Amino acid sequence: MSYVESNLMNAESVIYTAKMHWIIYIKSIGILLVSILMLFSAETRALSVIGLVVAAGFWLVAWIQVISTELAVTNKRIIAKIGFIRRNTIELEHAKVESLSVNQTIPGRILNYGTLIVNGVGGNRLPVCKISKPLEFRQQTNRR
Repeated sequence: MSYVESNLMNAESVIYTAKMHWIIYIKSIGILLVSILMLFSAETRALSVIGLVVAAGFWLVAWIQVISTELAVTNKRIIAKIGFIRRNTIELEHAKVESLSVNQTIPGRILNYGTLIVNGVGGNRLPVCKISKPLEFRQQTNRR
């Protein structure tokens, strides 16, 4: 059971959930491609194996970040959880949300990902990086 599902209140339902964007795997993909190309040369074969191990490590870190990040809009609140061992959460009623900021780089605009910053009344602030479709999340939140 996910964090969001386990923390729903009575008569609360999930309206929209955000996912991490595939761009989070870009380091591991790049290292993997370079390592595969290096396999074809006898001089760089040992270095290529090291590259494959490093690519697997980057992929594992990104995968853990994907499975340990949850962001949802319910009919009553915004719920965000980041982290696997060290957890950072924010649960704000819609009336307590001061603003939702979206930061997108040029590649983020092209590929539709960005950083979503949830600002709550009283200084609560939680940035969630590399979210897929961050503007859609903000629209879903503003409709409530």
